[in-house]
Amino acid sequence: MNFTEKINLEITSAMKARNESELRALRSIKAALLLAATSDGSSEAISDEQAIKIVQKLAKQRKESFDIFTQQNRPDLASKEQEELLVFERYLPTQMGDDEIKLQLKEMLTMNNLISAADFGKAMPLAMKHMAGKADGKKISELLKQILT
Repeated sequence: MNFTEKINLEITSAMKARNESELRALRSIKAALLLAATSDGSSEAISDEQAIKIVQKLAKQRKESFDIFTQQNRPDLASKEQEELLVFERYLPTQMGDDEIKLQLKEMLTMNNLISAADFGKAMPLAMKHMAGKADGKKISELLKQILT
């Protein structure tokens, strides 16, 4: 069963359970998947890797919206974003912790002989490729700056 089929089954079960927040989140995933599948003009199905990237993008959008709504003292809207984010996170790989990210960054820097802050531009793309989907880009950037300074 591929990712899209799994989402369709989850939508059906959310409808039966009358779980509005989960249904809203799953429908947004399905819409994004359909949009991605038809945007290229091809009729090929979305791969699971592409689907995970799409869900990561949706989760990032919800996090940013949650932060904005929290700053603007809009708990009603912030709670909706938080509910959707929790659903998205079920479909994403487990995120790495700070210590694990630092350890992998140090190993990567040592292997590629990158030692100074001037090497940040070379190190960041390598780190993003190495930890794709396992850690947030902002967190990687923040920790990489700490290590290189």
